[in-house]
Amino acid sequence: ILTDVKSKGSKAALEYARKYDGYNDDIKVTRKEFEDAENKIDSNVKKAMIRAYKNIENFHLHQKPQSYSVETEPGVKCSREFRPIENVGLYIPGGSAPLPSTLLMLGIPAKIAGCKRIIAASPVGNNLPPEILFAANLCGIKEFYKIGGAQAIALMAYGSKSVKKADKIFGPGNQYVTAAKMLVSIDPEGCAIDMPAGPSEVLVIAEENSDPEFVASDLLSQAEHGNDSQSLLVSDSQKLVELVEEEIVLQTERLTRKKIIEQSLKNSFALITENLSEAINFSNDYAPEHLILNIKDAGKYIPLIQNAGSVFLGEFSPESAGDYASGTNHSLPTYGYAKSYSGVSVESFMKSISFQELSKEGLSALSETIINLAEAESLDAHSSAVKVRMK
Repeated sequence: ILTDVKSKGSKAALEYARKYDGYNDDIKVTRKEFEDAENKIDSNVKKAMIRAYKNIENFHLHQKPQSYSVETEPGVKCSREFRPIENVGLYIPGGSAPLPSTLLMLGIPAKIAGCKRIIAASPVGNNLPPEILFAANLCGIKEFYKIGGAQAIALMAYGSKSVKKADKIFGPGNQYVTAAKMLVSIDPEGCAIDMPAGPSEVLVIAEENSDPEFVASDLLSQAEHGNDSQSLLVSDSQKLVELVEEEIVLQTERLTRKKIIEQSLKNSFALITENLSEAINFSNDYAPEHLILNIKDAGKYIPLIQNAGSVFLGEFSPESAGDYASGTNHSLPTYGYAKSYSGVSVESFMKSISFQELSKEGLSALSETIINLAEAESLDAHSSAVKVRMK
């Protein structure tokens, strides 16, 4: 798919959209669709999205990095400036359910960073949910494509005659989307990506006195994302694990995505540890996308947490809060990548440029050091660039 779209552009992308998603129309969202979205959306949903927008914006406004300047020695001035990535592409999953919340999580930091052009793509079909476009409007996004999967990643990464390519692609997806993102990121003609973010996961650490109903609900809220999601329970209490398993059976029966949950739970398990410290150690090794500490005095364990995408402390901090409206970002590393990647932030949409300015006196004082190091590496032209100035 990537090769085909790379060589044939929008024509190939549209063919795959029709083949896999059943699209029959032009994949680009029209101005009228954007204008009509606000009138079609439920007023309560609109209020909820606006409130979520404000909280997400409030949290992310504090992330904008600051430039700085240092005189490393007299006459040698070094500085660092931050600039937004000019063209970014946002992938919004929508295979089994439309996710306007993900658009907010990506669009808001992109807007705060100052990205000049923000495009979005989602497999939302011809009957585009107004919530998706309303979220796009809130984020100032006017270029939106009704296309998903590897073909959407290819279109944003390589561009076409009608679609300008992106410099970096953001957003989670299934294993095909993740594979496509990783492939375009190593193609010189492709583009950068935020992180390898695939099937979603949660790890809940609970103790004997934890509420089994609360714990089960958190595990199930993750399981309903997709067949390949994973929900883990780690506890120092076998009794608690047994109670949670009973609750899972009871709660699953009344959930609309029961079939998806039952498939997802096949990838999931409970682990009984000797104590909570051992549970934390296991979590650090697993490096979960979402970590929930449903234990007393959860805050005291913060220094022990080394690897996690986002952490939820205490019994009244469900993962749902972070997924929608508390303010933190829900686009997070999965499959152990939390050991080396952070979740999406304002900084993700920016890059830094270093500057240096040396005075004649500054270069003179530093010249011997530069010349000696250059000649130690047998790079004569490097040393010559200093010597000619010293004449």
